[in-house]
Amino acid sequence: MQPTSEDMVPSQGRKLTANDFASSQEIRWCPGCGDFSILAQMKKVLPDIGVAPENLVFVSGIGCSSRFPYYLNTYGVHGIHGRAPAIATGLKTVRPDLQVWVITGDGDALSIGGNHLMHAMRRNIDIKILLFNNRIYGLTKGQYSPTSLPGHVTRSTPYGSVDAPLHPISVALGSEATFVARAVDTHTKHLGSVLRRAAEHRGTAFVEIYQNCNVYNDGAFEYAKDVKLRSDTLVELEHGQPLVFGKNRDKGIRLNGFTPEVVSLDNGTDASELLVHDETGAEPVLATLLARMRHPALPEAIGVLRAVERPTFDTLVNDQVEAAWTREGKGNLADLLRSGETWTVG
Repeated sequence: MQPTSEDMVPSQGRKLTANDFASSQEIRWCPGCGDFSILAQMKKVLPDIGVAPENLVFVSGIGCSSRFPYYLNTYGVHGIHGRAPAIATGLKTVRPDLQVWVITGDGDALSIGGNHLMHAMRRNIDIKILLFNNRIYGLTKGQYSPTSLPGHVTRSTPYGSVDAPLHPISVALGSEATFVARAVDTHTKHLGSVLRRAAEHRGTAFVEIYQNCNVYNDGAFEYAKDVKLRSDTLVELEHGQPLVFGKNRDKGIRLNGFTPEVVSLDNGTDASELLVHDETGAEPVLATLLARMRHPALPEAIGVLRAVERPTFDTLVNDQVEAAWTREGKGNLADLLRSGETWTVG
């Protein structure tokens, strides 16, 4: 999808605003959908990251979230089901000067697209992947998805799902993604900060966003969205800081052997006993432990779980090509087609 000349806003010589990244397309999501909040925060963040609209590309697959590229005044590709990471990999490899984002959903990314998602993260291609997780197939009218919880009654599981759900953060960490984070659609300030961090990261940045589908799975993350509940059900990660949460900041997380447990800071537990977050660990052991904390037994971690550096796939491939050109020359396509064993069909 290419913006028209009327839509594309020249970016040189002036400061960009959120309006510069808003397209003229009518936004067609259900009223109350969490996607509106994510789009709004993206438009607020884009002027701050220093990349002009004409150097940004949003790639999506199939699903409600995949309408995203239409609503931004940037370049975009509305791809086929599950293949957005593959499209983004090719694009970033041949055009490393572009900043490439992938917009996908739990169904699009983790079912038919699971293989492509895993290998994009394994390769550490320099792209940003936002996975909108609402634990349902919304666009196709409410079937259960790879992240739906056991017992979930949907149109395709009328007696309740018997599947074990995938955990997107665990998939990302298991695939060696170099940046892994989690946010909530309506925690707007926090979501914006996570998007900025993802934009700044060099390598695959994977962000799971809890997103409410108010038509087919309303309230799936109410414990994480309700302002009266979330201070006790979420723990916001800060690098180098102990895990403290609660409305009065009176609870913490410490390790009991290899098991995290909630302790009260009002009952004599010293803050020095608490688990301290380190997002830079070479091995994702701590990040994996935090990713597996589940409500209601434990608060769920939001923020950046892992942020490490290693060479990116696109840089390595292009360095390899440059080395081959230096050694052997750029070659000629016509000569290549006529080299080796050839024949003429009469």
